[in-house]
Amino acid sequence: MGGRHRTDELEGGYNPYHEPSGRRRASRGKVLVPLAGAVALAVLLGVAAYVIMSRDKTCADGQAAAGKTTSLRVVASPDIEPAIAKIAASYNKSPKTPADCGGGVAVTVSDADPADVANSIANSGATSGKFDADVWIPDSSLWVSKLRASSKGEGVPAPAGSVARSPVVLAAPKPVVEKLKNAFGEPSWSGLMSAANAATPDGIGRNVRILPLDPTLNAAGLGAILAGAGVLKAAGSGEDQLVGVLRQLSESAVSSPANMFATMAKHSARAPIGIASEQGVWSFNTKNKPSSVVALYPAEGTISLDYPVVVTAKEQAARDAAEKFAAALESASAKKTIREYGFRTPDGKGGGEISQANGLNPATPRNIKIPDAASVAKLSQAWSRLKLGGRLLALMDISGTMALPAVGAPVTRMQLIGQTAIEGLKLFPDKTEAGTWIFSTNLNGKGVDYREAVPVGPLSAKINGVTRRDVLIQSFARMKAKATGDTGLNDTLAAAYDKMKAEYEADKINTILVFTDGVGNDDPEGGISNSEILKKLRAEFDETQPISIIIVALGANDAAGRKQMQAIAQATQGQAFFPRNALEIRKVFLEGISRRLCAPNCNGGGQQQ
Repeated sequence: MGGRHRTDELEGGYNPYHEPSGRRRASRGKVLVPLAGAVALAVLLGVAAYVIMSRDKTCADGQAAAGKTTSLRVVASPDIEPAIAKIAASYNKSPKTPADCGGGVAVTVSDADPADVANSIANSGATSGKFDADVWIPDSSLWVSKLRASSKGEGVPAPAGSVARSPVVLAAPKPVVEKLKNAFGEPSWSGLMSAANAATPDGIGRNVRILPLDPTLNAAGLGAILAGAGVLKAAGSGEDQLVGVLRQLSESAVSSPANMFATMAKHSARAPIGIASEQGVWSFNTKNKPSSVVALYPAEGTISLDYPVVVTAKEQAARDAAEKFAAALESASAKKTIREYGFRTPDGKGGGEISQANGLNPATPRNIKIPDAASVAKLSQAWSRLKLGGRLLALMDISGTMALPAVGAPVTRMQLIGQTAIEGLKLFPDKTEAGTWIFSTNLNGKGVDYREAVPVGPLSAKINGVTRRDVLIQSFARMKAKATGDTGLNDTLAAAYDKMKAEYEADKINTILVFTDGVGNDDPEGGISNSEILKKLRAEFDETQPISIIIVALGANDAAGRKQMQAIAQATQGQAFFPRNALEIRKVFLEGISRRLCAPNCNGGGQQQ
């Protein structure tokens, strides 16, 4: 026996006994000397009565009754659940001595996807209202921050601590690492953002296939987007560049690490690079020996998953039990178990599993601080809005002035607009619904200034065996200005607005995109006047079903024409752009797409000089 010596770290990592204040604990190292007869019996009975009475006093106010065991239900992120379950099993087997109300704690551990739990707590999504555990261990505080910033989750308590840490890394198959280094140079978020920028389709993205994790479903995916956005902001990039990156990434995002690794294994001419947690790479490699994936650590540093402990129990007995188990998770033996499962401890230190043999770098990477809840919520909302489908009707001016030379390009205005529209199509995903009208004057009989060139529909759908995307490209390439045509813009806008309103789709961003040379309405046949079109648009614009008009006016030097087009854009919370040369036009598409982040509450009418 060890006399009066004791330890707080038994085999299970935690001794559940806390000595009640005001009482001395009998030493296990001393032997009571028997007393004779009735004196001994009286003393022993008196001591027993004192202990029982003292113990019962602490079993009030909802605490566990004397001698009973409190069941503690723990729900953990699937990646860390095996480690938490092993710690709990050891904890449950540790010696039980009377503590507080004399009862023990029996911990049961199950796994649940953090996104599902967050939906349950926030009462949203398919899993709403189903969470009833006492302790929640998600993979990241990002979930907790988002919940606490919402009205439904504002009652979620702050984390009581952190169990583990796992940096968010780039991941690639071993055979393509050198190819990626040639494309990127040093692994970095800036390189990844550059490769993903939709505004530079001819850049390094041609040689790299990025496989991000959907940030609405996976904290590692959200952490990567936050880190990349921070790097872009620090470099002075505008919102349009971030929008270009998010739009591109949203098209290749995968729902889970398992899907990401499976997609990575498929043959492709472009070198694949994914997003994962360091532990995710470890887990994949330990199941697929020899290690086939390498973790690449961004030069700027990274955000780490921090596995917070959130006590969600409502009963006091369960809350007390949760606090004891949380303390057990901080023990030396618990940390040892955490490292055995490919995690680092909260201080960033890894065990023997974090090794080059497992595709990992043992050095602790630089840490990027997790942004505040407002920034997290804003970026998450941006991602969700950019993933919304789009419904776009493009109105192409083919009036006589479109045959004039373009500024900054050796082509006509018509040719430049056509080339720009073809480039712009590359920014839109296949699920986008798009179509085009051409307009001038008397195009479809006397007094009808517009004609449908390609009907609105999904870009991936086929028309006579050819995808709508290709049909639009062919249409843009063949467009020619009508030499004697004037500009029947107002009649065309009125008809297009009526059509889009009649066919409005609530799950999409509904937009009318006008390409013109900026002289405004010039219709000798009469038709709708400038004041009448403004009156119509202002009266019919509905913020609950917004249809915004975006105008791209090339070579628009007429002050009155500019003012009118700005007024049209403002009436529909749209925007008018006046690019001066070919280099400025591509940016217009990104800025137009970025309006998804504010619709239907954009301030509208912005002017791009």
